[in-house]
Amino acid sequence: MILFLTFVAATLGITYWASRQTKTAADYYAGGRSFSGVQNGLAIGGDYMSAASFLGIAGIIALSGYDGFLYSIGFLVAWLVALLLVAELMRNSGKFTMADVLAFRMSPRPVRTAAGVSTIVVSIFYLLAQMVGAGALVGLLLGITGEAAKAWTIVGVGALMIVYVVFGGMKGTTWVQIVKAVLLMGGAALVTVLVLGKFGFNLSALLGQAASVSGPEANPQSFLSPGLKYGTEAQGLAGKIDLISLGLALVLGTAGLPHILIRFYTVPTAKDARKSVLWGIGIIGVFYLLTLVLGFGAAALVGREAIAAGDAAGNTAAPMLAQAIGQEIFGDVGGTLLLALIGSVAFATILAVVAGLTLASSSSFAHDLYAHVFKRGQASERQEVVVARISALVIGAVAIGLGILAQGQNVAFLVALAFAVAASGNLPAILYSLFWKRFNTAGAVAAIYGGLVSALLLVIFSPVVSGGPTALFKTADFAWFPLSNPGIVSIPLGFLCGWIGTVLSKEYNAAKYAEIEVRSLTGVGAEKASEH
Repeated sequence: MILFLTFVAATLGITYWASRQTKTAADYYAGGRSFSGVQNGLAIGGDYMSAASFLGIAGIIALSGYDGFLYSIGFLVAWLVALLLVAELMRNSGKFTMADVLAFRMSPRPVRTAAGVSTIVVSIFYLLAQMVGAGALVGLLLGITGEAAKAWTIVGVGALMIVYVVFGGMKGTTWVQIVKAVLLMGGAALVTVLVLGKFGFNLSALLGQAASVSGPEANPQSFLSPGLKYGTEAQGLAGKIDLISLGLALVLGTAGLPHILIRFYTVPTAKDARKSVLWGIGIIGVFYLLTLVLGFGAAALVGREAIAAGDAAGNTAAPMLAQAIGQEIFGDVGGTLLLALIGSVAFATILAVVAGLTLASSSSFAHDLYAHVFKRGQASERQEVVVARISALVIGAVAIGLGILAQGQNVAFLVALAFAVAASGNLPAILYSLFWKRFNTAGAVAAIYGGLVSALLLVIFSPVVSGGPTALFKTADFAWFPLSNPGIVSIPLGFLCGWIGTVLSKEYNAAKYAEIEVRSLTGVGAEKASEH
């Protein structure tokens, strides 16, 4: 509790300091564009290494072995798409949000409406995962087992998150993420070294024990081979397709995530945007290598059954591993301290990520929907910031409600759904806008809504929502879509809808495309990008 409260007090102190520095819309949305490439790289790492990365991936590896590690690979490779296709061009083309890029060469109101809706939906999906992780984590640390008590935990985390965003804005959120990235890397590295030390720094010995302790009795070595979670005999072809669908969503989703996209606007130049992504990739790359040891370490030292008993979805595997290795090396007090340390770091992780997500969605509502759609560009900066703060409150409340409903789901899996929705709706519109001359308003609206609606519908009618032991509605069964991950259908649909919408419309502005092409490649005139 002392460690917990210290973390919370420190982050609230940062938020209070930032609130004194936040005076303009640029301060609130983009931190005054005052962060260096290295600082922003750390913040990107802090934003991206969420509860899903730390808790969910370690848990899914501990329960599913090889198949769980595919999440680590997917989350990491995704950054190459963001770096090569999106980071620098977005920084050069926009001002505060993804919609600034789309609205520049198209009719602003319909495009901003679509982009605003998509941003809010993706952010709520991602927020849901963090809330579920918070409930599982605090439940483990405080010995809370009841659903009602976990629900109150989620309410508490949501309330803290709202305070960060409403008062600290981007400046406060970024500093919280930088601090949290350093702590998370330190905590994960410490546990990794202790686990590897236990096995004489022999990864093969670690994997062998993980397979013998947590693998299926009939064939323990299958724990280290594909097929425990995806592509099992019971799933047949659908399981294999589900795996490809998951991979597509993970690799393409990052470049469409709104809370990652707005990070590119917090640096002064495109060079810094590129540098920050390189730093982000370095930090994230090391971290995902550590999750391999954390996941298989939990399987080897805690055991699959104990992890599943603590949390059916495996979300508490990393803290349980910290306690087990701490007890083994330092005794009971050491185990408790290490558990408290890792738990507090994970809690800081959740707070930082939910703050970034809420900021992205509230910024989009205020800047895109309120200022440019409802007020037709006539809103003052002060009005925008007030509306952003109110919408942060509302979005936080929605995330709390959905987080309570979704308890029992693995958080890495929930984030994969957010990636699928982002890759289906946002990514086609962004790529077409940056690289296709003919692209127009009808195409942008069709791409965003087509991808978004198809992804949402397929999730609603999938085993995630009904018809399974881990579904949201366990007693009902309306799952006619066999895949848990909709990306393999909804991502191509998003691109197809964008193409159809474009070719059916006669609108075309060659001069605007030429201007955004020059701007995206050189950065000339970027500050005026969203004023047209």
